[in-house]
Amino acid sequence: MEEKIEALFNDIDKMDADKFALYLDEDVSFRFGNAPVVKGKEAVRQAVYNFFKAIKGIRHKKLRIWVHSDSVLYQGEVTYTRHDDSEVTLPYLNVFFLSGDKIKDYLIYIDINPLFAPATE
Repeated sequence: MEEKIEALFNDIDKMDADKFALYLDEDVSFRFGNAPVVKGKEAVRQAVYNFFKAIKGIRHKKLRIWVHSDSVLYQGEVTYTRHDDSEVTLPYLNVFFLSGDKIKDYLIYIDINPLFAPATE
């Protein structure tokens, strides 16, 4: 499962919402930070697509991963590139609950507010 999660993050870093959706269960529940929960594979794909339009680039750095029989915890740092080419790096923790080889519940613990705050020198 660790290889599959690594592949997921590679596809996220390519900002490919369609490939991202391939990892999801049809009835997935997705929560990004303190945003409302999004339910259903297509609704999540669309939400992620819209988020990708709000940024110029993204790259993840894995710090730790814990793999269990029905869940994965993935701690890391994410660097977002804004449309003005400034960057912000934030810590995060993702929790994935699995149904077979698909993600059933996808939780992202992050404070995303600095991404949308004015860039500082």
